[in-house]
This record gives sequence, C-alpha cells and structure tokens, in this order.
Amino acid sequence: MKAIVFAAGLGTRLRPLTDNCPKALVELNGKPLLWHAINTLKKAGIDDVVVNVHHHANQIKEYLAHNDLGAIIAISDESDLLLDTGGGLLFAKKLLDGNEPFLAINVDIISSVDLTEVIKYHTTNNALATLVVRNRKTSRLFLFDNKMKLSGWKNFDTGEEKIATEDFHKSTPLAFSGIQIISPRIFPLITETGKFSIVELYLRLAKTETIVGFEDLSDFWLDLGKPDQLSIAEAYLAGK
Repeated sequence: MKAIVFAAGLGTRLRPLTDNCPKALVELNGKPLLWHAINTLKKAGIDDVVVNVHHHANQIKEYLAHNDLGAIIAISDESDLLLDTGGGLLFAKKLLDGNEPFLAINVDIISSVDLTEVIKYHTTNNALATLVVRNRKTSRLFLFDNKMKLSGWKNFDTGEEKIATEDFHKSTPLAFSGIQIISPRIFPLITETGKFSIVELYLRLAKTETIVGFEDLSDFWLDLGKPDQLSIAEAYLAGK
C-alpha cells in the first residue's frame, strides 16, 4: 500500500515556528513532524510514500535528500499553487494511481489509532473512502448514519449544513482525524479542478458512493494547530 502525507499547508496556526520553516519540519522530541508521520506509516507496513509540498518546499526536499527515513519517497510539488487537500490529491494522481487503495495522513496530527485495523475495515466495506473520525469537541463535524456511511457535514457554531443523504437528520456527528484510506476508483469521479477541498468532494460523492467512517476509540489524538500543543505531543511520545 502507498500513502500520501499532506505537508503542503502554510502552517499559519503554528506561527512564529513556521515563519521560516515548513510545518512538516517543526520538531517533536528532536524529530520533524514529517519523520513522525512516516514512522507511523512504516509501523503499519507502509514504506512507499508521497509527500506534497508548497510552503518552504525546498527545505523539505533538502531534508528528504539528506536523511534516510527508511521509505521510498516521492515529492508532489505544489510550489506554484497551494491546491488544498482535494486539489493536492488530484495533483498527486500519477504517483498514487494503481490497483490498491492508499492511505492519506495530515503531517500535523499525532494519533494512537491502529492503522492496520483501519485498512482491514476499509477492505471489508469495499468503500470508496474511509475517514478516521473521533467523538471530540469541535464545531465542524461529519455526520454518519447507523451503518457509518457519510450522510453530510455541519458547522455547529453557525448552523450551516451540507446534506449528502436522506439520513442526515438521523445521523451521528463525528470529527475527522486527518487520516483516511482512499480507493483509486475515486480519480475518474473527480470533476473538480484546481484548488478544492476533499471535504466538498466527499460530500458530493456520498450521494452515490460508499464513503464510511471508522470511529477511532484509541487513547490519543492531537492536531498540532498551536505551538503550545507541541509539548503535549512530546509528553505523549516520550511515554510510548
């Protein structure tokens, strides 16, 4: 199985750490976030990895050129235009397309979820995509029906709703964890171009395709959105 690490973001929430450094190279316990993401993938048996880059892209390229991370790594270079998650996925098609599903992970999350279980779940459901989700406090949530099929999205602060299926109002809200498994069958279904969100893509495709959630009940998950969260992640990793 291949994987893509989404590492192209501007890292604005981590400023000033990302003023002169890409988010992917911000360090936890002496190792960059990119190292931790690839190490997580390797533990699940995945060592063929695409990394998308934009902000301070050359620094990431230099890091990968001079450090052996024990994986085959290809760069999907978005230096000219940051394409968001959906556009970034489509741009990396030539590096990901094939006969097997691939895993996608955001570079700025630390999670204790068992990726091998997520992969099994995806295969069992023969899903177009499997989204790892958790019951946690946040305003923007996916909604899933009683079979864990994606039925929509809601911003609980503003009340904005995006309804994908008729089960929307009977569904359970769960927060996306920044980890997903995607079938290459998705590529012919993408009609969007340029910069677009993978969330919007999923909400459109959920009307006709099987997109499921995997509820992560493991003990730890953290989105490294602010500098003060780095110490929390470091303490967790130090105790493993």
